[in-house]
Amino acid sequence: MAARAAVVGARSLEPLDFGSTADIIKLIPKDLFAELCERIIQHLHCQIPGVNTVELCQRFQTAGVEMNVADLAKIINVVSFLFGTAAKNNLSAEELSTGLGNALSMLPKHAVQVIRHIWNEQGKSIIMSEDARNMATVGQIIDIQWKLGMAVSSDSCRSLKYPYVTMMLKVAEPSGQIMSKSFEMTIPQFQDFFRHFKEMAAVLETV
Repeated sequence: MAARAAVVGARSLEPLDFGSTADIIKLIPKDLFAELCERIIQHLHCQIPGVNTVELCQRFQTAGVEMNVADLAKIINVVSFLFGTAAKNNLSAEELSTGLGNALSMLPKHAVQVIRHIWNEQGKSIIMSEDARNMATVGQIIDIQWKLGMAVSSDSCRSLKYPYVTMMLKVAEPSGQIMSKSFEMTIPQFQDFFRHFKEMAAVLETV
């Protein structure tokens, strides 16, 4: 089983850029890295929809760690990969070190200690059922907000004066990050959007 995990890891390491991510992890104190790992475990265990990168980045910066959201996202991807691979292959903490040894060897010593400790303590509680695996391949909407606005002008037209709706979505990505997305719609587009939501709600009531 450990050997199989090693093959999975070898095929997936390059896109994650373990080398540069390891350099970033070196800047994070052990207690803050443990907090990050705890949140990722909670996400994999479906206790939270994802890791709020903006909120956590602010927490790191307050603690004096030079960090930006993009770098934090890289770390979340790497740790999620390690825990996710261990969960899918039912690895113990020892098997995690053996099967993904090449990946872990790139990380600083304190990070490896935290990953092994947290997986040893909480890894068994994560059950990656087929439904969970399928759900993990798509983002999940966890919040929707909207506001009504009025377009008054543009480069090609001095006076537009038409209403529009701005939709703001908070989405838990498959990687575990919580991202905010926004887009604008005309009133007819919003009405059509709302109609589809009502149709989905009606179908769900029959399930």
